[in-house]
Amino acid sequence: QVQLVESGGGLVQAGGSLRLSCAASGSIFSITTMGWYRQAPGSQRELVASITSGGRTNYADSVKGRFTTSRDNAKNTVYLQMNSLKPDDTAVYYCNLLYDFNKINYWGQGTQVTVSS
Repeated sequence: QVQLVESGGGLVQAGGSLRLSCAASGSIFSITTMGWYRQAPGSQRELVASITSGGRTNYADSVKGRFTTSRDNAKNTVYLQMNSLKPDDTAVYYCNLLYDFNKINYWGQGTQVTVSS
């Protein structure tokens, strides 16, 4: 059974930083694409960043230059470093694991990020 546990969310002032972590268990982590999504109240869930098993990254235009995702396959963990945070970044952030070979995916429970102005 795959489990994803996010941590690192919280309340921060605009311009501040947070680092989210997502620890995966029960998976073959090295053959997955890991994604970070967010969902603000009244909005659809959107992709923020992703990193492939080979380390290739992709970012939403709204976070380019401010957010960085990375992974540590030895620790089965993916990270999202968020800098220069804005109130518009306020949302619940979800971790997603996608197996590259069969496209089955799993979600974490989400972690709240609130950016005050």
